[in-house]
Amino acid sequence: MLLLIGFMSCKNYDEKIEKLTIAKEYYKALNNSNDVGIEILLRDSLLTKESNYKQTFSIAEYKEWLQWDAIFEPTYITLDIKEENEVVKATISKMDKRILFLHEKPIVTKQTIHFKNTKISSIETTDYLDFKDTIFIKNRTKLLNWVSKKHPELDGFIYDQTKKGGQKYLKAIELYNQEN
Repeated sequence: MLLLIGFMSCKNYDEKIEKLTIAKEYYKALNNSNDVGIEILLRDSLLTKESNYKQTFSIAEYKEWLQWDAIFEPTYITLDIKEENEVVKATISKMDKRILFLHEKPIVTKQTIHFKNTKISSIETTDYLDFKDTIFIKNRTKLLNWVSKKHPELDGFIYDQTKKGGQKYLKAIELYNQEN
């Protein structure tokens, strides 16, 4: 009986460590834009939630989003991470070329990672600790209006989260910065 209790408590401890390790590896893979590393950590699909907005990505779609994200050379910093009630809760700071232009400083969020067995099944952004929507919207509007007048061939980049869309987005930012 004591051996069984000992084995079960070690198993639960290993699962907790494993979830925390998986979550840390997920953010490390994001930071390195490592689509192969991401793929082994996720289930066959990933549900992302943010307020009332939900999106389910297949692995291929998420890898495509990761290619878009990589265009902006992101830096993800894990400010806090812990396991709590079978989920991992993290506070994440993200900065990249797009965020620098739009937000002018890193965006800091709280996220909750849900698992099915030892794979990430969903990631929910539960709170924005540092996000100034007025600055973000003002800069986005300024960029979109400028692109519409000066470089209409780049129009539509704002909704295109593919590698090609990311390249257009970055080009728009670069051209805007050169002229202003």
